[in-house]
Amino acid sequence: MAKIKIVKAAGAISLATTFSRILGYIKDMILAKYFGATGISDVFFVAFRIPNLLRELFAEGSMSSAVVPVLKESQVKQGQEETKKIVKSLFTFIIFVVGIVTILGIIFSPLIVKLIAPGFMENPEKFDLTVLLTRLMFPFLLFISLAALTMGTLNSNNVFFIPALAPCFLNIAIIVLVIGFSSFFFNPIVSVAVGVTLGGLIQWLVQTPQFYKSGFNFGFTTFHPALKKIILLVIPTILAMTVNQINIFVSTIIASFLPEGSVTYLYYSMRLIQLPIGIFGVAVGMAVLPTLSQHVAEGNKNQLAKDFSFSLKFLFFLTIPSTIGLIMLKEPIVNTLFQRGAFDITATFNTSQALLFYSIGILGTVGSRTITATFYSLQDTKTPVICATAGILTNIAFSVLLMHTMQHNGLALAYSLAATVQFSMLSIFIKNRINEISFTVIIPSFIKSTIAALISVGIAKLICQIDSSLWLHSEKMLLKFIWLGTSIFIAILFYFIICYLLKHEELSYILKRMWRKI
Repeated sequence: MAKIKIVKAAGAISLATTFSRILGYIKDMILAKYFGATGISDVFFVAFRIPNLLRELFAEGSMSSAVVPVLKESQVKQGQEETKKIVKSLFTFIIFVVGIVTILGIIFSPLIVKLIAPGFMENPEKFDLTVLLTRLMFPFLLFISLAALTMGTLNSNNVFFIPALAPCFLNIAIIVLVIGFSSFFFNPIVSVAVGVTLGGLIQWLVQTPQFYKSGFNFGFTTFHPALKKIILLVIPTILAMTVNQINIFVSTIIASFLPEGSVTYLYYSMRLIQLPIGIFGVAVGMAVLPTLSQHVAEGNKNQLAKDFSFSLKFLFFLTIPSTIGLIMLKEPIVNTLFQRGAFDITATFNTSQALLFYSIGILGTVGSRTITATFYSLQDTKTPVICATAGILTNIAFSVLLMHTMQHNGLALAYSLAATVQFSMLSIFIKNRINEISFTVIIPSFIKSTIAALISVGIAKLICQIDSSLWLHSEKMLLKFIWLGTSIFIAILFYFIICYLLKHEELSYILKRMWRKI
């Protein structure tokens, strides 16, 4: 029954996340067309790092990880009415604490930009514009924190689709503002910042109908004892998220000293690896957290170990073909999605090379999310901090070592090496914590997925190379989408066929569930 829950939840989250990613790539294509890989685009991507960091620290990452286990425990042991009181107490806390952080962020934006992009201080106009965009986007933090509270509450009640769909509206807001209103601003890039803040507000509001339908409501109340427990869980989680984000910030700081466009190359390549990370890694991590938290609340470690192993196998079954696909089809993908307008062939080449090195770390990144979710279900938020710290030290060391010889590609490779180190350490620690967990049961599934992916993506690459000159130019966009889309569809088809012939356990489970439904 638990497997069904995980697969259903992961499916709902993946579907909603796919919509969001598609809109995200449409947004990125529009940004690439309007702003290219220039100093102006570098300004926005640096400014957005700041509210995006705080979103990870105070909102979607830390809050969901701490809220879901506590709410699930409250539902199992104390009932729904007490859970509602906890949610109200959290709402009160967010309004006051995150509201103050938002105001302070607006006031001290110049200092923050100096810290995050010191290379911009050499150009006062570029620095001032970055500060303005940062101030415009800081309210996004408050809205996204409220959205995260709503999402965590709904997830704890096994409602996944609407919360996962909500980020779509952030992309929609940016697209509408850029296309429809960019000409109204003194600098068109300001429209993107306004779209970010407006999108954060909408992302919260679209979840509220389902929130009220589930029996919850917003309101101010006194301090609830469970809030202390959540805060104690959040603090180490924030530290872990801080360390993870430092990986990205190290790249941003170093890239600000590299040739112009380096920040943008890293941004677009990072956006591409976020597709499998978001659709599969985040989905499985979010889907498995309520189930594992329930096992912990019930004291059932054997079932927790079984569902953990299944989740990791299921995750790699989905992610391995995506990883190999991004590596082998990097040039056609980047060309088709971004090469138009100010984004030229040079930007395509540099972005695709960064994509190659970022992709090496995808499996480590998604695997870390599932193992971290398992620690959170145990209400252990300290161990992930230790592993994340090792990751950041690895990232800093290799970034400094590789930046001169490989430039922005060295920063992407350093990030991937850090993700691999973090995943390896998490695996060792979770095995020591739960003896029932066995990683050897994952190996056969991993090998079968890898073989099937190499063959199927290899076929897609051969199809793309039939007319290799197509991927050297900026025109014929519709033909490229059809050609690349057909190649990927054929690769997916062959992947499932080969997995079926290899008697892949996860595919067999999915097919059996589908057959029972029919």
